[in-house]
Amino acid sequence: MRPAGWRGRLHAYLAEVRGRPFRYGEHDCALFAAGAVAAMTERDPAAELRGHYRTLRAGLKAVNAAGYIDHVDMAKALFPAIHPSQARAGDLAVVESESGPALGVVGGPMVFVLRQEGMAQVPLMAAAEALRV
Repeated sequence: MRPAGWRGRLHAYLAEVRGRPFRYGEHDCALFAAGAVAAMTERDPAAELRGHYRTLRAGLKAVNAAGYIDHVDMAKALFPAIHPSQARAGDLAVVESESGPALGVVGGPMVFVLRQEGMAQVPLMAAAEALRV
């Protein structure tokens, strides 16, 4: 459930992290998406993971220890899957990246994603699936 003012908090969050460098365990796709959820809902679904890994492999190990295959599997356990055509601002999207499936934040017809060089956008229709927040 998104409390009143969620849209403004989401915009503020995206502006805040726009120039933040990609770092596993601090600002990677999973934590970026979880940060957006926290901004909108005031509940951070990845609070227990933040700062507890520094590599992709260690991040996957932490997610596996929590009972999930990967970060996308964890997000799917928390949020219902929807077709990308049904996604609205603030929902999460699953997109392909160089290192496998990644999470992004829907911002209308585009999805905000993280890459090694920073935040980027990809078309929503490039998403394999979406998750309702």
